[in-house]
Amino acid sequence: MRLLLVEDDRLLAEGLVRQLGKAGFSVDTTPSAREAVVLGEQEDYRAVVLDLGLPDGNGLDVLRKWRTNHVSCPVLILTARGDWQDKVNGLKAGADDYLAKPFQTEELIARLNALVRRSEGRVHAQVKAGRFELDENRQSLKMDDGVEHTLTGTEFRLLRCLMSRPGHVFSKEQLMEQLYNLNDSPSENVIEAYIRRLRKLVGSETISTRRGQGYIFNAIP
Repeated sequence: MRLLLVEDDRLLAEGLVRQLGKAGFSVDTTPSAREAVVLGEQEDYRAVVLDLGLPDGNGLDVLRKWRTNHVSCPVLILTARGDWQDKVNGLKAGADDYLAKPFQTEELIARLNALVRRSEGRVHAQVKAGRFELDENRQSLKMDDGVEHTLTGTEFRLLRCLMSRPGHVFSKEQLMEQLYNLNDSPSENVIEAYIRRLRKLVGSETISTRRGQGYIFNAIP
């Protein structure tokens, strides 16, 4: 899943990028309100973590601009502890959740996963498609015979994207956007390589290629 982190505390941002990456997120970061507005409108994020106190503007103004321009991805705002007015204002501006600083990274990750689940109409931390079940917490794939396979971070992100919308055609470009952030420079053949690895787990009939269009996860019962 691709995430935008808007945070001007460099050390905090760097630490969060590492932990969020381990949790299966591909993270773009910016300390700037101005750049955040542009990124939120141009890129396809599954969720946003938005600090309110930014050096060149107010995070609430960023949020209001996004919602005015129909940017609908879930937004979690970071607030100062005990500042209830920031929380109220953020929710009124269109935020989906909030977290007070200082916080535990585990809670942030849990809240982000919950936001994404709600946006996808799910309740549980498992993504089910056909005979397969993907566990977000364990980053593992459970087969219909009960066998469980641990996935690498990239395998997990790719499979989660495909399984979240079975029967949908994902272009190579769309998959690249969800797997990597703006600072990554993956090779052009990386998607094909990971698709080959995943097909060894789920079978070539489960992930099919639509020539000239992309890849489809077939939810075969």
